[in-house]
Amino acid sequence: MFPIVKAEKLADKIYLMDVKAPRVAKACQPGEFVIVKMDEKGERIPLTICDFNRERGTVTIVFQTVGASTLKMADLKEGDVFQDFVGPLGNASDFVKEDIEELKKKKYLFVAGGVGTAPVYPQVKWFHENGIQADVIMGAKNKELVILEDMMREVAGNLYVTTDDGSNGRKGMVTDVVKELVAAGNHYDVCVAIGPMIMMKFVCLLTKELGIPTIVSMNPVMVDGTGMCGACRLTVGDKVKFACVDGPEFDGHLINFDEAMKRQQMYKTEEGRAMLKAQEGETHHGGCGHCGGDK
Repeated sequence: MFPIVKAEKLADKIYLMDVKAPRVAKACQPGEFVIVKMDEKGERIPLTICDFNRERGTVTIVFQTVGASTLKMADLKEGDVFQDFVGPLGNASDFVKEDIEELKKKKYLFVAGGVGTAPVYPQVKWFHENGIQADVIMGAKNKELVILEDMMREVAGNLYVTTDDGSNGRKGMVTDVVKELVAAGNHYDVCVAIGPMIMMKFVCLLTKELGIPTIVSMNPVMVDGTGMCGACRLTVGDKVKFACVDGPEFDGHLINFDEAMKRQQMYKTEEGRAMLKAQEGETHHGGCGHCGGDK
């Protein structure tokens, strides 16, 4: 069992929990995710890691209520437990493997949209802890949905907050701020964008035009988290990838976002899943090489 040592509501339908999971906390890195399960009959839910404390043995998760399981999960309080808390899974962000001195020569821009702020935070914190400043743009619909602002401000080199209605920070989209920063003479070697699929798509269209290599996290399309369900099947360049086993981070300029968003919608219905399975054949699932698929 994995006890919840902290539980709080960050915003409407958005919750944060610190979970006691010493072995996960000891091994995890920015970019990776965990799978949580409330009880024996509970759904397996993949969630990116928001933070971790190796000394206390805790891992922080942030989630949004989007279905019956996450709605039930939101009712959990401090002292309640998860039956399963598995991780770290997926692949860590590429920069954690780079030489620190070489990394210090690069300028990173992080773009976080909505709940995507949660997986961006540990990456920016990692930069801060290694003496590297990174700029961060946080976007949300309104001030009530801006999360982790104070925490992010402590670790970001420069933090720019934007809301659709202008109720917090600048008014407009995150792409507007990217344009403004570049127009003002800021140079970025790499952009990392994490958030809703549509946001990541338009950030990538812009950064491709600006010539800024861009990494995105495809955690939003994951369902099973092991490669067996086929929900997170992606076309990256001319190759089929699975977000949960090959990612969750990919070169955003190579992802077919329109296809990914269409699959995401189709996968929500039984008829849609059957159609995808018929269309994609062996590559629907099992084609990742990491699982047995239907066998």
